[in-house]
Amino acid sequence: MEEQPIMPQPPADKLTERMGVLTRRETEARILAPLVAALADEFGQQRVEEVLDRTIRSLARGQGKQLAKSHGDTVAAFLRTLEYWTRDGALEIETVAQSDTRLDFNVTRCRYAELYRALGIAHLGAKLSCNRDFALIEGFNPDASLERRQTIMAGAPCCTFRYRFPKPDSAVDCSDEGKRDGMEAT
Repeated sequence: MEEQPIMPQPPADKLTERMGVLTRRETEARILAPLVAALADEFGQQRVEEVLDRTIRSLARGQGKQLAKSHGDTVAAFLRTLEYWTRDGALEIETVAQSDTRLDFNVTRCRYAELYRALGIAHLGAKLSCNRDFALIEGFNPDASLERRQTIMAGAPCCTFRYRFPKPDSAVDCSDEGKRDGMEAT
């Protein structure tokens, strides 16, 4: 699939840090759901959802970049940012594995999925929330990756998040005698 240009990002905001993601997603959903429905009536459901998906992913990628700029781009930094998504019991997480290059956890309760179902827009839940995760990690650390085989939003009993990060920079390797900064010593 052809990569879409990144949409212009709004100025960095601290709204998520103040209110938490669950409250933010509810506010957004209450505005977006009727707008998406009206646009779908006018232009067709599939096309509107494609644009919505592309826009949400672009915003998430930009948010990931902003988080990395503010917190760093390591596993430990990413783990600290999860506080925004878990605030107010929004997610119940069971950590499976954690190291400098790996963060594996299962979400055993997702109030985001519950929210979208309660609002009668479960069909938009993945686009408005779940699909952000892959783009967010791209922006946070372009060398990191996420594998997720199932989500509560899609009916599974848990969401499986498996993040892989590049090896952290370590001390300078002095094993290449006479070489420094890619140049031969003279």
